Amino acid sequence: MAKRPVATSSDDELPFETEEPVAADERSFFGGQPQKPTAPNAKAALPASLAAQEHYHGHRERLRDRFREQGDIALADYEILELLLFRLIPRRDTKPIAKALIERFGSLSGVFGAPAALLTEVKGVGEAVALDLKLISTVAHRTLKSEIRSKQVLSSWSSVIQYCHAAMAHETREQFRILFLDKRNVLIADEVQGRGTVDHTPVYPREVVKRALELSATAIILVHNHPSGDPTPSRADIDMTKVIIEAAKALDITVHDHVIIGKDGHVSLKGLKLI
Repeated sequence: MAKRPVATSSDDELPFETEEPVAADERSFFGGQPQKPTAPNAKAALPASLAAQEHYHGHRERLRDRFREQGDIALADYEILELLLFRLIPRRDTKPIAKALIERFGSLSGVFGAPAALLTEVKGVGEAVALDLKLISTVAHRTLKSEIRSKQVLSSWSSVIQYCHAAMAHETREQFRILFLDKRNVLIADEVQGRGTVDHTPVYPREVVKRALELSATAIILVHNHPSGDPTPSRADIDMTKVIIEAAKALDITVHDHVIIGKDGHVSLKGLKLI
């Protein structure tokens, strides 16, 4: 067998240029071993690292094909998340990461609603991926908000609930939000008036009414979330709502409703005839 030329310290002794590295093929992994003849179309054996890459790349194409041909109904939630993570994490098998995210946060909406700091606690999710997930979540919130902007809110009630649920259901602390409406019940502004603890947010009726006057609002809808997940109103929720109603009434401002958002649903105080 002819010996391969070996490079030495002298450039004159090199029989060919060596500045550009020669790409190794899979045969280099079997150097020095006799090769058995294979059939013309037989697939050469790959080392474990390359075989693993080939496996998840093939899985990605199959998943894309299913989505392309059948839409999202053909995919589980974790598979939808996988498709997204393909773009964010291009060189890893993202199936275990997607499953771990769903398991940790309970649902697809739970993943997008989770704080970035908690997302990074899942193995395989770094700060950049967490930020991208929050960006996608923000796009979804803005899309839902656009559905109620410049429309009569009371006639688009389901869109209002969807927006509030997306914005608040997975918050880890209580927040108190107000939707300010004009005389046609069209949304003027949507503002978070306060953030509190896991089970309480301080609300000041005077500040609520003052802000409504500043915006020339003639009606408002109160919204807050329960991080526990249970949207059942507390006695304090009911009493506070009645105080705001009385303060607003004196200035011809109508309180249409107080909605409490939980992870799995919502409660309307008006619907329960508590106000």
